[in-house]
Amino acid sequence: MEISTIFVQIASYRDSQLIQTIFNLIKHSDQPDRLRIVVCWQHAPDEMLGEFWKKGFTKWRFETIDGWTVHIMEYNGARIDLIDVPHFKSQGACWARNLIQQHYRGEHYTLQIDAHHRFVDGWDTLLIEMLESLRDESPKPVLTAYLPGYDPDLPTPQSSEPHSIQFNRFNSEGVLMVIGSVLPNWKTIDRPVRARFYCAAFAFADGRFAATVRHDPEYFFYGEEISIAARAFTHGYDLYHPHRVITWHDYTRKHNPRIWSDHTNEAKKNGDVSKTWWDRDSHSFQRNRELFGMAEPVLTNGEFGKYGFGTERTLADYEAYAGICFRFRGVQRTTLDNAPPVPGATRPDSNAEWMASLVRSNEISVCLHEHAFQNDEQRQDSRAILLSAAQGHLVVYDSNETALHSQDLEADVLTKLKESSWLEFRAVFLSDIERIPACYTVELFNDAGDLLARIKQAIET
Repeated sequence: MEISTIFVQIASYRDSQLIQTIFNLIKHSDQPDRLRIVVCWQHAPDEMLGEFWKKGFTKWRFETIDGWTVHIMEYNGARIDLIDVPHFKSQGACWARNLIQQHYRGEHYTLQIDAHHRFVDGWDTLLIEMLESLRDESPKPVLTAYLPGYDPDLPTPQSSEPHSIQFNRFNSEGVLMVIGSVLPNWKTIDRPVRARFYCAAFAFADGRFAATVRHDPEYFFYGEEISIAARAFTHGYDLYHPHRVITWHDYTRKHNPRIWSDHTNEAKKNGDVSKTWWDRDSHSFQRNRELFGMAEPVLTNGEFGKYGFGTERTLADYEAYAGICFRFRGVQRTTLDNAPPVPGATRPDSNAEWMASLVRSNEISVCLHEHAFQNDEQRQDSRAILLSAAQGHLVVYDSNETALHSQDLEADVLTKLKESSWLEFRAVFLSDIERIPACYTVELFNDAGDLLARIKQAIET
């Protein structure tokens, strides 16, 4: 009987949990010899290959593939391919995932994870059984979910509750953001349930998924999950949440360096990197807006090639299914309430009816330096105003000066303003779909309630 092989994808950036994750993955597999684990090993000079040999990896050899050294080794019957990437050569998480996917060699299934996971016994058998159980309603299912967490300092993970993915907001850059929550009624469910969204830290599908819906290497970090969700759907894939826990994820990553602490202005000045992380981030945000028709095509001329949408279903079909509207940053109440998605849902023929079903999701980024609070009329400098400020208030308006949102500023926000000279926070709120935020005001008051300063700022869209 032919063994069902699994192409395991792990993008690892200077991750101290990588070896333990590979050990745990193999240890808890029913058939380690079915695994081909490909790692984009983004490492600093002091993070050396010898650590793998010390831990018992054997049969080492190397090949040069497309200009990259690939270290090939084994552990307990599983094959591990390490794509050797000096950390300053990295171009971000999506670039790393794309590089891994270029090494797909026709395995029956694929599992994408991060480098900081723990697994249940027999995870490989469980995932295959779950995926195959869905063939009666989907020819191309994908299992994906946000995961319960674990602490590497504890002997075992603490939670056995499977999680779902639900809508959170459109952020200020236009990226649809999601969050995890416990899957409702999971104890009474006997099979995976339909999902709207995708998690890049855990996805299991037929192996061809790694070739058909590859990560866009020009994305940096944010935006990857919603772009894969929509693109997968248009390629005919259906998203599902597992009804049982398969793996846990370390959300703290204590003491692990991040790319944004390495790819800095200083590193660019020294010639270590060609672009800072925020250069790549800004480019990625614009590319994401263009993909979803939220901005005029500047980078792409509207052409995304193999990183665009499929032809089996349309983006409008995905919007109807997920209950969202990218162009207007809209969301339906059923999606906000995390109600089960309806397969085959379509948008109303009437655009007015479709728009009426949506509310607009807004995130406003407030970033003001203390000098903005200078009060020339009362001849008070900004530092005196900040030291006297005991209360604050934000109001967001549309282009007609209609108030859309207001909130008091929390004490910790004002404390940070006094300490750092910057007022920085984000306001998240809903509004009528046609009400687009155009400007905001920030007011500061003293203990007696007297107005110290009032700032009005336009909102860039």
